[in-house]
Amino acid sequence: MSLIASDNRRVVIGLGKTGLSIARYFTRQGLSFAVADSRDIPPGLDQFRNEFPQIELTLGAFTADQFLLATELVVSPGISLAEPAIAAAKAQGVTISGDIEWFCRDAQAPIIAITGSNGKSTVTTLVGEMAACEGRRVAVGGNLGTPALDLLDDNVELYVLELSSFQLERCASVGAEVATVLNISEDHLDHHGNLMNYHQAKHRIFRDCKQIVVNRDDALSTPLVPDGVVKWSFGLGRSDFRAFGLVEQDGEQYLALARDVLLPVAAMKIAGSHNISNALAALALGSAVGLAMPAMLTSLCEFKGLEHRCEFVAELHGVRYYNDSKGTNVGAAVSALRGLAGSGKVVLIAGGIGKGADFSPLMNALPSFARAAVFIGEMAAPMLDMLASRIPATISDSMAAAVSAASSYALPGDVVLLSPACASFDMFSNYEHRGRVFSDAVMALVGAETC
Repeated sequence: MSLIASDNRRVVIGLGKTGLSIARYFTRQGLSFAVADSRDIPPGLDQFRNEFPQIELTLGAFTADQFLLATELVVSPGISLAEPAIAAAKAQGVTISGDIEWFCRDAQAPIIAITGSNGKSTVTTLVGEMAACEGRRVAVGGNLGTPALDLLDDNVELYVLELSSFQLERCASVGAEVATVLNISEDHLDHHGNLMNYHQAKHRIFRDCKQIVVNRDDALSTPLVPDGVVKWSFGLGRSDFRAFGLVEQDGEQYLALARDVLLPVAAMKIAGSHNISNALAALALGSAVGLAMPAMLTSLCEFKGLEHRCEFVAELHGVRYYNDSKGTNVGAAVSALRGLAGSGKVVLIAGGIGKGADFSPLMNALPSFARAAVFIGEMAAPMLDMLASRIPATISDSMAAAVSAASSYALPGDVVLLSPACASFDMFSNYEHRGRVFSDAVMALVGAETC
């Protein structure tokens, strides 16, 4: 049944955290709206009914003409714009928007907007901590943590937002004070169709921004912007004007800006070259909004990283175990693999749902950085075939078995790394669940050795 039309008919598509935040915002603004979700029992259903008992709610599979009489669809990021009912409405001229579009129209404080295939949660959190260390009234969220519309507050001095490609593709203009695409590698191709569409969605973050931060080590991070837009950069090479990088003095690496040495890399608690890149990106973003360098460097020294993102778990017999369950795409896994390979090699645990990705970059990197690989989940057998015996490898049917197998391959000085390059839903509730199961298996191994 089609939703009833009115003079100004907004329909929020999808519940969950984002849908609830949109409903709260519209209620605060006194705007009329209805809600629809294709699931019979969507996340947040009970909460919605308690908070908004008078709001029309339609549940169950969408019909082809369901939204044709709407004037605007406010679509949650987890819902594809290719959904036939949504696509049909768009073809009829119905406006499509998302929560970030509404947030950016209303936000009164400067916005730091961050996206990328990998590292965006780490950089977003780190920039937020840098701002808080300086004493700014900062609000951090978006795709990470608190939904953007729940952050709106007249007392906020600075917003730091992590934005996904799904959020950006339904946002006409972010208008950020500073925006960045940290990096681009294949991800969500099952949603976007190809790398070009994914790249274009990510680069919507630069629309109407005042400053940009680009990754000198990734050409795909550089946008086409007017000459008046201020440009900062970061990369693992030497630094320059408005360019953060690395310098070496007396055999030690330092973070640097232009000719100014800022901090020894060894002073940071986060490990790996990918995290050095994340730190440099955070410094560039913070500098663009005028954060004081001492506060930013203090935060870098104190920041321990995020759970499930190259998170140190334990060391046993000289082998370090890292949980990078958030590494859900090929680029993330390759970055973690390269970043953590040092004096020893990596034993990689990978696999899950492939999301249509090309795994050849990972398979080509493994012989250079890995001692062995253990594959799990739906992609286990295809990954084993793609690796083609270039290094020792096996398939395990559980995480506990994978950790045990990885430990048998590892030598003192090596790293056992869970960086799956895949989604988790074939074996686990989500990437957090997968990471916890990995960490539990590692700690069980440690416990067994100490008994």
